[in-house]
Amino acid sequence: MISIGLLGCGRIGQVHARSIARMRNAHLTALSDAMPDAAKSLAETSGAEVRTTEDIIKASDIDAVIVATPTTLHYDQIHALAAEGKAIFCEKPIDLSTERAIACQTAVEKARVPFMTAFNRRFDPHFAHLQAQLASGAIGPTELVVITSRDPAPPPIDYIKQSGGLFRDMMIHDFDMARFLLGEEPVEIYASGACFVDPEIGAAGDIDTAMVILKTASGKLAHINNSRRATYGYDQRIEVHGAEGMLQAANQLEHHVTQAGTSGFTSAPNQLFFLERYEAAYLAEMQSFVEALEKGETPTPSIADAVAAQRIADAAARSFKTGTPELLT
Repeated sequence: MISIGLLGCGRIGQVHARSIARMRNAHLTALSDAMPDAAKSLAETSGAEVRTTEDIIKASDIDAVIVATPTTLHYDQIHALAAEGKAIFCEKPIDLSTERAIACQTAVEKARVPFMTAFNRRFDPHFAHLQAQLASGAIGPTELVVITSRDPAPPPIDYIKQSGGLFRDMMIHDFDMARFLLGEEPVEIYASGACFVDPEIGAAGDIDTAMVILKTASGKLAHINNSRRATYGYDQRIEVHGAEGMLQAANQLEHHVTQAGTSGFTSAPNQLFFLERYEAAYLAEMQSFVEALEKGETPTPSIADAVAAQRIADAAARSFKTGTPELLT
């Protein structure tokens, strides 16, 4: 039984607590949050103890710690956990600064502690099956990857201001997915964007709509498109075109009953947002983390995967600013 501590009892922390509650080989031992009421509420529903962050980091009865705190706290918490020899499961991004993320990677690797970055979309059953088919050679060599990711509505402006921007906050998931599907590292990126959804986002120095083209050394191409607005619900699709065919992962709907009549066919709306759409993925990623710890294996995605995605996000931001392609080194 793996004993787990949780730092951060907000929305994503609550998701991870629910996942652990469904697992037989893990137990949520303790949790902490800067907001006492949030910690107390989650403790009551999960059965975990409320402790201070420092106590959880140093606790002898905790094997692994989930870092679900604001990004600005990750750096210090990762370093402290690594120094205590704790296994770490960390939400993305590791840090808004690539240099600081690399420093975290150095600390983790020096301490030789297991580390998993929470790129949950790799664990979505539909995307994972698509990747497995791709890896098996089902459509021959990959040529084009198309990733669509559009949120139903933008987050609050206060969040936008401290998010690091669309490329680092939203599209970073898609950069990781592109690496996952391409099977090669991108060597070039071109990014373009605009502000269509809310002028306050532009005033905050960010964009709400973007397209990116990635290219690998062998010539494989990936196209990613993001929007902070999708009036029809959470839009999450992947298409991979290969020399011998195509693989597609479509949107997940609220239900799969189609009605037909004289006016045509109608289907259910898309699932509303990420909590519903990726519920199975959140459980699967936590199961993967715990199983790796039990078996003494290296969890994946690793902190190196987090740094790789962050480098791509930085290059995308530079490309958008200059209007020219950026080389990835």
